Amino acid sequence: MHEPLMLVTAAFALLSVVLLVTALAAVRKQRWMGTGVALVVAVLFLAMAALAATLSLATQGYQALTREVVAATVVTRPTGPERFMATFAFPDGRREHYELTGNALYVDAHIVKWHPLANILGLHTAYQLDRVTGRYDRLEDEQTRPRRMFALSRPTPVDMFQLARSLAFLGRLVDTEYGSATFSSARGPTELELRVSTSGLLFRSVGQTAQGLSPSPTRQR
Repeated sequence: MHEPLMLVTAAFALLSVVLLVTALAAVRKQRWMGTGVALVVAVLFLAMAALAATLSLATQGYQALTREVVAATVVTRPTGPERFMATFAFPDGRREHYELTGNALYVDAHIVKWHPLANILGLHTAYQLDRVTGRYDRLEDEQTRPRRMFALSRPTPVDMFQLARSLAFLGRLVDTEYGSATFSSARGPTELELRVSTSGLLFRSVGQTAQGLSPSPTRQR
């Protein structure tokens, strides 16, 4: 995802340098009109290089989403009444253990969908897992019983999700950004695949395929 953006950044930066050299040459020859034009275009290319670099940094931590992909394999094991351990195995080999409370495992994520124009730059629909927590079946328990919540994401130099929300000019590049969440019962031992599709998060049993089988309940927020 990042390589095309880095190439775009390098290209705009190189053009900016070339134009600055041209502007300096025009100054020596006292061609003031040429100097002004070269400086304006150089600044424009420099701004485009900065934008491409910012987008490249912002998408760090986000994974390209072009199909239904496995974001993590999750094993849950009850450890007591309304308590369970969830072990996440991520595609990069990282493993994390979370002791949670409730009757179900609940995970949410950030998803950013780009316009086709941005796809040319190598930006595709991307996701970043956000948080994991336990979920109680009864609303009353959700309101009164203990809750434990952990972050699934890692710190990044720039958060693409927040950048897409705060910078209006990205509206020409960003189609939509939203949060998606899913949950699955943790009353007994389970082995699940946390998957991300273009429609959001879902849980499937390990080895379950998308054809002809329904995913676990998924909710978007």
